[in-house]
Amino acid sequence: MAYVDALLLDLQSQLPWVQGRSLQSIFIGGGTPSLLSGAAVEHLLRGIDHQVTCEEQIEVTLEANPGSADRSRFADYRTAGVNRLSIGVQSFDDDALLALGRIHSGHEAVKAIDAAQAAGFDRLNLDLMHGLPDQRAAGAIADLQRALSFGVTHLSWYQLTIEANTQFYSRPPQLPAEDTLQEIFDEGIRVIEAAGLHRYEVSAYAAIGHTSKHNLNYWQFGDYLAIGAGAHGKVSVIADDTVYRFQRTRSPRDYLRADGHQRMPVCEAIDPADLPGECLLNGLRLVEGIPTELLQRRAQIDQRTAAALARATAEGLLQTNNGRIMATPLGYRFLDNLVGKLI
Repeated sequence: MAYVDALLLDLQSQLPWVQGRSLQSIFIGGGTPSLLSGAAVEHLLRGIDHQVTCEEQIEVTLEANPGSADRSRFADYRTAGVNRLSIGVQSFDDDALLALGRIHSGHEAVKAIDAAQAAGFDRLNLDLMHGLPDQRAAGAIADLQRALSFGVTHLSWYQLTIEANTQFYSRPPQLPAEDTLQEIFDEGIRVIEAAGLHRYEVSAYAAIGHTSKHNLNYWQFGDYLAIGAGAHGKVSVIADDTVYRFQRTRSPRDYLRADGHQRMPVCEAIDPADLPGECLLNGLRLVEGIPTELLQRRAQIDQRTAAALARATAEGLLQTNNGRIMATPLGYRFLDNLVGKLI
């Protein structure tokens, strides 16, 4: 319980940021939170509720790794107040999991999903990758169909990308060719839609009424507190009309060793000139884009950004429809390039 107590002290130090607002979601993620006992999760959630006003229909998500989760704890998490579970499946293919360096097997992933549903989790997300090393279209679609066969209400389906400072970056694997990746995506969309899920973000698909509140808040450039080692947060302070980002120390040992005052994060104000780009970077990930009114409220559009928006519109990458600014189908397909033109 020592780490949970540290989290609650951390939250207490952030109460001045809350400014009378209420929480609409809680996300317990990063590392391996499914190693926490049900009692620890209950202690955490009760502590949060004691310090901050929580909305009646608050979404409480916990991430679970099939290789580290104690599946007998799922029922305890449900009792503790967790009402949404996100399981990092990545693939059901053992060879693909081995290539990715995952510690679980496809069989363990299936057992974790079965256990979560048996515990009563009807709001269940699966994380699934495609475009894996040496993966063919048939294998990627088989993975996808296996995930959808469980009747999940939310799916995070995204292409593997090679990040800097990773093992794959230093020793790049053989990834599928571009035409194969396009074949996987086109067929995958058809399979997902046939299963009754709709795409609402670049890599997120949900049944009606099952979009992720927590992730939507990110993409709509909302505010969020963050507690725990390595946590990142973002808060708008109305009093000085400034948006702040903050970060905790990454070392769990140093985090536990710090008292409440020392645990206060490294904090910096976002340059107002960067706000339009950051807001668009998030909002354009949504299929429906972002309301122009929200964009103006969260970030004042300067002449440079206005000109970039006009150019992207003229190039057929951007459109305004019913008071919302959004990517066109072409712009959405090449979203990274579009965003690069705007920020």
